[in-house]
Amino acid sequence: MMKRIILILFAFSLVVPTALAQSDRSQVRRGNRDFRKEKFQEAEISYKKALVADSLSNAAGYNLGNTFFRMENFTEADKYYSSVADSLGKGKRGSDIYHNMGNSLLSQKKYAEAIEAFKNSLRRNPGDMETKSNLAYAQKMLQEQQQNQDQNQDQNQDQNQDQNKDQDQNQDQDQNQDQNQDQNKDRDKKDNKDQDKDKNQDQDQNQDQDQNKDNNDNKQDQSQGQTPPPKITPQAAQQMLQAIQEKEKETQEKVKKEKALLLKSKQKEKNW
Repeated sequence: MMKRIILILFAFSLVVPTALAQSDRSQVRRGNRDFRKEKFQEAEISYKKALVADSLSNAAGYNLGNTFFRMENFTEADKYYSSVADSLGKGKRGSDIYHNMGNSLLSQKKYAEAIEAFKNSLRRNPGDMETKSNLAYAQKMLQEQQQNQDQNQDQNQDQNQDQNKDQDQNQDQDQNQDQNQDQNKDRDKKDNKDQDKDKNQDQDQNQDQDQNKDNNDNKQDQSQGQTPPPKITPQAAQQMLQAIQEKEKETQEKVKKEKALLLKSKQKEKNW
């Protein structure tokens, strides 16, 4: 994706004093050699020294941006590309700067910004096929990113709806459980009342049976002649007692007479 990393050497050396220009050019050339050998850390040091010698060195700033891009430090690459975009963007190097800037933004998945950078590159070089290809790729990735965001939003909405639905179902279940518990309580109360009623009926039936049994027993006693004895007055009781005593006295006298006769008969027998 990276193209035309042109290491600028002498384009701006005439606008600075001779000593500083020589130091600037020397460090830029050293950085270019290290860059070609892919010694990017050494190249970074050389380009930064060039910027110390000349802070306005567009060659050092642009090539330092390329160095950070190759080290995949895209934040720093953007920083140095932006520092020279205004001064070099309008010249013949403008297409290359915006092309490389677009690649850096593309690597960070900043697709909208990358698209704008590629368009700026094409405005300066409309026939660049590589930039067109990168632009199309960035547009495709932006579209997919937006679709994924929309899908995630839809999924989040669906999840929220499902959660709300589950909450509603849980509430309905809780209400049903409460209703069932209330119904069970009412049923238990009713059953207890019915049981108490049955017990009372059983007790009443048992009492009725006992009473009926007593009544039947009384009826049976009456039918068998076992009537309660009549009440006796004190005078009648005295008369009955005297009659019994007189009868007992008569009986005793009769027994005495019989014993006397028996004794008399036995004495006769003994006198033989």
